[in-house]
Amino acid sequence: MKNNWFQKLKNSLSKSSSAISEGIVKIVSSKKLDDKTLQDLEDLLITADIGVDTSISIIENLRKEKFNKDVEINEVREFIASQIESKLINSYVPLRTEKETNPQIILVVGVNGSGKTTTIAKLGNLIKKRGLSVVFGAADTFRAAASEQLQMWARRLNIEIIAIPGSNDAASVAFETVKKAKETNKDFAIIDTAGRLQNRLELMDELAKIIRVIKKIDPNAPHSILLTLDGTAGQNAIQQAKVFKEIANVTGMIITKLDGSAKAGYIVSISQELNIPIHFIGVGESVEDLNDFNIKDFSRLIVGLDE
Repeated sequence: MKNNWFQKLKNSLSKSSSAISEGIVKIVSSKKLDDKTLQDLEDLLITADIGVDTSISIIENLRKEKFNKDVEINEVREFIASQIESKLINSYVPLRTEKETNPQIILVVGVNGSGKTTTIAKLGNLIKKRGLSVVFGAADTFRAAASEQLQMWARRLNIEIIAIPGSNDAASVAFETVKKAKETNKDFAIIDTAGRLQNRLELMDELAKIIRVIKKIDPNAPHSILLTLDGTAGQNAIQQAKVFKEIANVTGMIITKLDGSAKAGYIVSISQELNIPIHFIGVGESVEDLNDFNIKDFSRLIVGLDE
């Protein structure tokens, strides 16, 4: 299973890793690391969406260690991978799946097109495979297709779902979902929400209302507010995350669509800027294509190191 997932992650990061790895090969043409080579490496990391401050820091550390010293290309890759790993060291936090709080209420937020509804299906599948029970709440009432899509996934996965046909009252759907989860002793309730950012005030009001009504059933809910971010969005995803952090007090992130991204480096910069843990990454369309964020594997694969 580990090897299978590692290969999927490797394939998913191939666009990003090729750009960085091939760039290092082109830049490190001489044996010694001089000023021009270091500047070119810094520009390469910035171009790969790793972030300006983070890229400067990595190359400054490389300068301290290797300036005007003989280096091999793989030495540079290894050094950058270790630096990325150290930058990400506190970025992964596993999502709590213990049975101590019944049910555990999860709100999922994210812009339309970020893979939010499919991610809910993947998360529900993962929780169910861990021997826990779950109910979905189709509270993205702004987009009819979202409710239909989640209901399709619920049927396919044999997961109960609460949806109110024709209703645009997201808070009512959320309330009924939590109520059902309590009544049927479910371990988890995962609630989809609207993903529009065009009107921040409207979105903020809706999320506030959802939280207000579910607190009537459980004063400690929601226990997690998860943000789905499109792995192909690069630096734009950071701006989205800042908005949702402000609006929804996001507690964790799930990075989606890494299999189509050449901008996976932004995971490094987003972890540095926002200090929000990454729980999972998604690397494909299959319901199985969601796994815990492995910092070491990510850090090595993104610079083209296979092991």
